[in-house]
Amino acid sequence: MSDERLQTNLLGIAMKTPVLTASGTFGFGEEFKDFVDLSRLGGVMVKGTTLLPRRGNDGVRITETPEGMLNCIGLENPGVEHFLDETLPRIQQYGMNVIVNISGSTAEEYGKLAELLDVPGVAAIELNVSCPNVKEGGIVFGTDPEAASAVVREAKAHTKKPVILKLSPNVTDIVAMARAVEAAGADAVSLINTLLGMEIDIHRFRPVLGNITGGLSGPCVKPVAVRMVWQVAQAVRIPIIGMGGIASAEDAVEFFLAGASAVAVGTANFTDPEITMKICDGLDTYLAEHGFSSIEEIVGKANPGFLGFRNDVQKG
Repeated sequence: MSDERLQTNLLGIAMKTPVLTASGTFGFGEEFKDFVDLSRLGGVMVKGTTLLPRRGNDGVRITETPEGMLNCIGLENPGVEHFLDETLPRIQQYGMNVIVNISGSTAEEYGKLAELLDVPGVAAIELNVSCPNVKEGGIVFGTDPEAASAVVREAKAHTKKPVILKLSPNVTDIVAMARAVEAAGADAVSLINTLLGMEIDIHRFRPVLGNITGGLSGPCVKPVAVRMVWQVAQAVRIPIIGMGGIASAEDAVEFFLAGASAVAVGTANFTDPEITMKICDGLDTYLAEHGFSSIEEIVGKANPGFLGFRNDVQKG
C-alpha cells in the first residue's frame, strides 16, 4: 500500500506517515523491528532518557485496568551517555526519525540533556515535565506554567533541534499550560501524558502498585485526550501531536479532526505489536474513501475554533 496520502512534514522532519510511537511503550524501536517497518513510522519517541542511569521503582510496576493499564516504571533507563554511545548508533540502521524523550529534576538538567542530544541522528527532543522540580520544593514541572516554560527556555537555549513539550492532563487548565509553553518557544506540544490513578488490592488491603499511584493509559483515557487536543487546538498555533488511547485508525482520525497534526500510539503497542502499521493502512483507506489527498486536509476539520497550524501556512 502506498503512503503518498500520508506523507507529511512536521517541524521540518520529513515523515512517511503521521503515525508515531509514544515514549515508554516502544522501547528504542529496535524491539519491534520484527513486527513493524520502522522507517514507515513518522517517528519513534524513544524510552525516557535522563542524565544518569535510573533503576526505576521497586515493587509492582504495571497492573491492568478496565480498558487500560496503570504503570509506575519510574523512568528506568541506561542514561544519556549509554544512549549516545551504544543505542543511537545501533538504531540508526532502521531509517526511522528518532525523537528523544528527556526528563530532569531541574530546568538546568533539561538544558544539559538537550545540549548532549544536539547530534546527528536525533530528529527532535520531547520534554517530559511530569517530574518533581527539586529546586522548587517538589513542584511538578508539568502542572505549573512558569516551571514548564522555564524548562522549554532552557532546552531551546541548548539545542537547534525542534523541542516538543509533552503536556500533562493532571492540571486544572490545559489551555493555560499550552499557551505558556508556546510563548516560551516550544516548537510543538504532545498530549496527553498519562492520568494519575491508583488501584487497591481488596484482599491484601494495600495499593497494588509499589509506588502507590501510577499513570493511567489506554482506551479508557481517549475521550479525555480528544477533548484536551480539541481545546489546545483552539489556543495555540504550533503543531499538536495527539496521543492517549489510540488503538485504531478511527481513533487516530478523531485526533486529526480535533486539530492534531500527527498522532502517537502508546498502550496499544503492548496488545498488538503491529498496530501502528494497521493504523497507517486504515488512515490511507479513510482518506481515499472520503476523497482526501493528504492528511493535512482533515487536520482540525471538525473543530470550528481551530487556530491553524498548517504546513502551507508555515511555508508562507
